[in-house]
Amino acid sequence: MKKKILILILLIIIGIVGYIISTIKGNPNELTLYGNIEIRQVDLSFQVSGQIKKMLKEEGDSVHRGELVAILDDRDYIFELEKAKAEADRAAALSSDALSKFERQAPLESDDTISKQDYDNLLNTKNKTKADYNAAIAQKKYAKNQLDYTRIYAPDDGIIMVRVQEPGATVTKGQIVYTMSKTKPVWIRAYINETELGNIKYGMKVKVLTDTTNPQTGKKRQYDGYVGYISPVAEFTPKTVQSTDLRTDLVYRIRVYIYDIDEYLRQGMPATIKINLLSATDNNDSQDNRCIR
Repeated sequence: MKKKILILILLIIIGIVGYIISTIKGNPNELTLYGNIEIRQVDLSFQVSGQIKKMLKEEGDSVHRGELVAILDDRDYIFELEKAKAEADRAAALSSDALSKFERQAPLESDDTISKQDYDNLLNTKNKTKADYNAAIAQKKYAKNQLDYTRIYAPDDGIIMVRVQEPGATVTKGQIVYTMSKTKPVWIRAYINETELGNIKYGMKVKVLTDTTNPQTGKKRQYDGYVGYISPVAEFTPKTVQSTDLRTDLVYRIRVYIYDIDEYLRQGMPATIKINLLSATDNNDSQDNRCIR
């Protein structure tokens, strides 16, 4: 009886050891990489100088493409536009008057009712007033653009990360007012050893896992993605990258883009990438993915 128990215990120990060894060894056809989530950021600023009138968003607020986020005091720009409109109206009246005089009196030059000099004066006046009118129209468009530049609109869907200024502050052209992160694209920056470089290509499907556990499933959050960029140049592994190999080894940087983006992906978040080296890749999908970058 004791002998059977000992054999049973021995078998259990052998099974546990075998499981641990197989777990540590892992799937030889699966490449595991480690990286960090990256999201594009945009610095928002006014295209003209002035005093900020309103800041409509706080840090952490979501914004949609084309949404108004900040306004300058636009009174002077409104006056400039009104002035430009008045100048354009005046130039239009002078041009119309010069054109009427020319059309009415130009035919009289043929029978010497008016001199050649008078004809030239009428023609020059017509041309000059026409040019003045065109210049006034251009100035009116410029003033309209300057007025439009007193407002900042979100260039894309995203989240306000930093609110740099406050209402009442005077800013110059190009001075940062907000910093926002775009909702997409989202990718993982990772590095691959030269020995594995020949096993991956553009468009390969991958699985991405974060360290966050989904409370609904009790498992780590998982996302689908694809290899969207492979650096053509080798580089030294950055010190922030964790690797089982020496940090001084030459590696190649890659980007893994995520399909199913959600609100749980954050800038700088560590992620694990699983690439099945035996998986087949659709060449057409690969080409489409490369165009997204």
